[in-house]
Formats: sequence, structure tokens, C-alpha cells
Amino acid sequence: MIYIVEDDAEVREMESYALKSSGFEVMAFDCGKAMDEQLKIAVPELFILDIMLPGEDGLSILKRLRGQENTQKIPVIMLTAKGTELDKVKGLDLGADDYLTKPFGILELISRVRAVLRRFRKESSSLRESANLSLGGVSIDDQRHTVSVNETPVELTFKEYELLKLLIAHPGIVFSRQQILEKIWGIGFDMDTRTVDMHVKTLRQKLGGQAFVIQTVRNVGYKAE
Repeated sequence: MIYIVEDDAEVREMESYALKSSGFEVMAFDCGKAMDEQLKIAVPELFILDIMLPGEDGLSILKRLRGQENTQKIPVIMLTAKGTELDKVKGLDLGADDYLTKPFGILELISRVRAVLRRFRKESSSLRESANLSLGGVSIDDQRHTVSVNETPVELTFKEYELLKLLIAHPGIVFSRQQILEKIWGIGFDMDTRTVDMHVKTLRQKLGGQAFVIQTVRNVGYKAE
């Protein structure tokens, strides 16, 4: 089941029809409040959120979904008329899995939906996602989605958390910037690799004295050790 939140009736109907024609079950809503009522009954496999919505905007809905245990890890695709790098970073940092700028082609939407769902299903069944990870005084409790440094809680953005988990789950393994983009931001996402450097920088600042856990491999990328 896919939940769509889109206030433009014509766009909402177009998206619903295209997804249903491709074999997906769909429920569409014109605002976050309407979607919330359905969430009390069932949780979908994917959310598609427009950013510009009446009342609560898409980014606020996304942030709320990532803060709720039952929707914390459900993939989200953001749809918006905005297309600046800053808008993309904001949505992705809050936990969006992909980002499409209007106007977009229906075939591209279907392709992105399938890619996100494939990735989500693969990660959900992967044994590498350990409930608890620890390295150099940095601990991750993936069940509670929390991070602590020497037993002191640290607040991370969604993407900072995913980046830290990726590296700590594979100690000593070097990931290139492009690999990190593909694994954390999604395959096919068009973003400058400097985005990875920016997130590593802020992540190190938050890790404080244990920042050494994330090491730079010159001309290649990063590793945890």
C-alpha cells in the first residue's frame, strides 16, 4: 500500500491512476490530517508527500513520521515544485529516501517508487542491520534509533544517523563518497559528493572527542575504525 498526500486534485488523481495501473495499491489524501486518520488503521509500505500543502507542510509531516516508531523506517518520496539544492538537502536530512521535482514524468515516478521499495525490502531483510553497534565509545541502538558517545546521548539528523550506522556496521571498510551517496541518499540521486563531506563534518562535531572513529581515506572516501 502506498499513501499519497497531495492537495492538487488533478495531480493526486494522475499519480493514483498511474500507480494503480502499475499494480500498486494506493490511498490518496489532500492533507496530512486526513492521512493521519488512516494511519490509525494501517501503515503503508511507502509515503509520497508533496511539500507545499495546506496546514501542515510535507517537511513537517516527514519529520513527524520519522519521530513515530511505527513509521520511522517507512520510505518516503518527496514531490515538490521546489528544486534547489538546499530544499533537497533539507528534505533528505529529515529522512526522505528520494526527491522528485515537479513537473516530472509518470514513468520516472513509477521507476523511483520501484527502486525505493526494492532498496527498502532488501535492507529490511538484510542481516547486516544489527540492533546494537559500538565502536570507539560510540554506540548505536538501532531498535530505539539512538546514538550515545561514552554513554552520553547525541542528537543526529536522520541522514547523519544512517551515515554513522553504515560506517560503524562495517569497521575498516572504505566507502567512496559516491557509494555513500547511493547507499544513504538513494541510487540515482543527483547530488554533489560534497554533501557527504558536509555531513561527515557535522557528524564529527557532534561526536566530539570520539570524532576519530570516522577516518578520512585520502582521495577515496571514509571508513570507521
